[in-house]
Amino acid sequence: MPAQDRQTVEIDGRRLTVTNLDKVMYPEVGMTKGEVIAYYSAVAPVMLPHLAGRPVTRKRWVQGVETDASAHVFFEKNLAEHAPAWIRREVIHHSDGPKTYPVIEERAALVWLAQQAALELHVPQWQFVNGVAANPDRMVFDLDPGPGVGLAECAIVARMVRDLVSGMGLSAQPVTSGSKGLHIYARIDGSQSSDQVSAVARELAKALEVDHPGLVVSSMSKAVRDGRVFIDWSQNNGKKTTIAPYSLRGRARPFVAAPRTWDELDDPELRHLEAHEVLARLSSLGDPLAALLAEPAQPVGGTRGRVAAALPGSASPPSAAREAEGPLATYLSMRSAATTPEPMPQSAWAAPSGHQRFVIQEHHARRLHYDLRLEHDGVLKSWAVPKGIPDASSNHLAVQTEDHPIDYLTFAGDIPAGEYGAGTMTIWDTGTYELEKWRDDELILTLTGSDDGPLGVARLALIRTSGAGEKSQWLLHRMKGAAAGARPTLAPMLATVGRVAPVRSADWLLEWKWDGVRAIVRIADGMVTIRSRNGNDITASYPEFAQLGRAIVGDALLDGEIVALDGDGRPDFGLVQRRMHLKQPAEVARAAAEVPARLLLFDVLEIAGTSVIDLGYEDRRALLTQLLVPGTGVPVEIPEGAGDGASVAGALAEAKRLGLEGVVAKRRSSKYRPGARSDDWVKLKLTKTQSVVIGGYRAGSGTRAGMIRSLLVGIPDPDGLRYVGRVGSGFSEADLTRLLRQLRQSTRAEPSLTGVPSADAVDAVWVEPTLVGEIELAGWTRAGLARHPRWRGIRPDLSPTEVTLET
Repeated sequence: MPAQDRQTVEIDGRRLTVTNLDKVMYPEVGMTKGEVIAYYSAVAPVMLPHLAGRPVTRKRWVQGVETDASAHVFFEKNLAEHAPAWIRREVIHHSDGPKTYPVIEERAALVWLAQQAALELHVPQWQFVNGVAANPDRMVFDLDPGPGVGLAECAIVARMVRDLVSGMGLSAQPVTSGSKGLHIYARIDGSQSSDQVSAVARELAKALEVDHPGLVVSSMSKAVRDGRVFIDWSQNNGKKTTIAPYSLRGRARPFVAAPRTWDELDDPELRHLEAHEVLARLSSLGDPLAALLAEPAQPVGGTRGRVAAALPGSASPPSAAREAEGPLATYLSMRSAATTPEPMPQSAWAAPSGHQRFVIQEHHARRLHYDLRLEHDGVLKSWAVPKGIPDASSNHLAVQTEDHPIDYLTFAGDIPAGEYGAGTMTIWDTGTYELEKWRDDELILTLTGSDDGPLGVARLALIRTSGAGEKSQWLLHRMKGAAAGARPTLAPMLATVGRVAPVRSADWLLEWKWDGVRAIVRIADGMVTIRSRNGNDITASYPEFAQLGRAIVGDALLDGEIVALDGDGRPDFGLVQRRMHLKQPAEVARAAAEVPARLLLFDVLEIAGTSVIDLGYEDRRALLTQLLVPGTGVPVEIPEGAGDGASVAGALAEAKRLGLEGVVAKRRSSKYRPGARSDDWVKLKLTKTQSVVIGGYRAGSGTRAGMIRSLLVGIPDPDGLRYVGRVGSGFSEADLTRLLRQLRQSTRAEPSLTGVPSADAVDAVWVEPTLVGEIELAGWTRAGLARHPRWRGIRPDLSPTEVTLET
């Protein structure tokens, strides 16, 4: 070997020979072996405490990481005989004989492993004490995203784990694994064996799966992980190991198992960190995982009581605290969380939500029947309907059953044989209802199903004919026509994109342009219904507005914008995007706590059932201000205006200073024209944005392998869907995961876009043009392509036919 390929270095008094420092270990980024050694040397002060006392299993890539990261990798337990004598050694007796492991406790030993091309270092959750494996001093959960989910969903589950273990007196700390998901560590006092801690972790994972079946899975079977996050509790087994904090990963890029802060997990663009990013954080952030090294907050035995309480067979497992009474007591008494996948709430009591949602489930039990469930007083009032929802020419029998928890709105799955209601449950249709009458013996209500569901709009009457309470019999009747007195929700009036010159007049009033989601809000008898621009009911997505009736005087139909504010108090479309896609009640509630929304009102269409749309805008605005009740605590406000048309230039300058999108100018005398795009309302934007229709995508490579590299988008014109460019930036990992899941369901053989350049079309995956998104752009090229487009998010409130070129 040439002399220049060998160097002798001294590290903290230890002399080492290092070789092949220029060998490229990570070809995609050009990171060399010398840089790997430098990384481990620099990170040693924070990494070594997490390795101390633990046997280290290594994964070595002697030839460097290749395209297939699993190729030419060596998995080592035994420490080589030629290893320096000063490296601590400990023996573990395996079924195939004893093996000598290194215990890495000084920087020089860490550098020696790097010299051996040991990129990944794995350790168990226990330490050696006097040569003997002690009980574990930490508990770990490995959150592994299944197909269709990513880091964003793992972050949601991570907070669930944190909240659950905090009830045991434990403090949880997150680590982005550098591979796919997250690790959550909690310091424990070492009074329990590995088997006991593993059993606790398993029960906690199962409890979360019961509470959040649509998002969490605890089963080892890969077949059930699609669209869910797998909580791997098994790494608490004394024979298993986990990638060590601060270890590199043997992947295409030098990702790191990086300790993070909980605040970082709130970032919608959360991603894995590379080696240079981790090093850059150390000087300012230190070790976010330092709390894992501190002495246990509980005295020895203090944590033990809480842990023992969670063990199988204990008197009071976390999920077994059930009240003997309450509206859900019957439901809970008929089911066991250990044997059914159905939602199992922690309490037999439930707080009213203020929502009016329903679900109809098709239940293939001993006999096929349908279950009608209506949200009321915090539970789902339920009826079994053997023949399903009738048409207007017949009546069907309905038998009242026990109240069900709200989470049952989204339940679908197989109830095991031998359990109550055993069989397959699917969702036939779901949506919201408007109530006309609710008495002990009679209900009249109008159900509005999902856009593509079989129900449509149905006005129903439920009339009790015999019995009372559970097992009472009712007649279910479908009435003809619309609900008596029902009023349609109006489509919002829309603004045109304009220039400053036409609105330079005191005849115009100015408002700030808010970066949020348009909302038409109806308040009737204190009940709140919120619809998006395209008429979809989005009430359930924003529970903070359930009590809006307390903040508005009487019944009204209002127009406004739902926004989420960033740290500087500015509306952030990326934040409100995190709220738009959620449907499951538990996810909605968690998102509402993490990304609170505000309702900004700017118009009123009806007051006490009387239309006011023919009044001028200035008069409607004056009426609106009289409706708002101050000091209710409901997050709603009527923002101050931005002046009049005479001050439009100043308003735009102020909008720029405030970081807003621009201003909207409205004629003082303008009537409200539902669903129309009118020149009486003009939006003056500082930022160019454009709605686009997704017609296809290009598959990713490298770190985006198996995902989306860029979207191919278009705008409808008389000749079809005209291609306006590809968008490859502005996405979070959650965006890409969600988009790929949606687009894979609508692929097609032929292009839906016209005018796509061959370079973009050669590897394109074409999809049905049904999904609308929004981009930000610097302008348009002469060829009509978007210049420097950046993705802003999906627009579920728009249909492709509503997309037009904004000039």
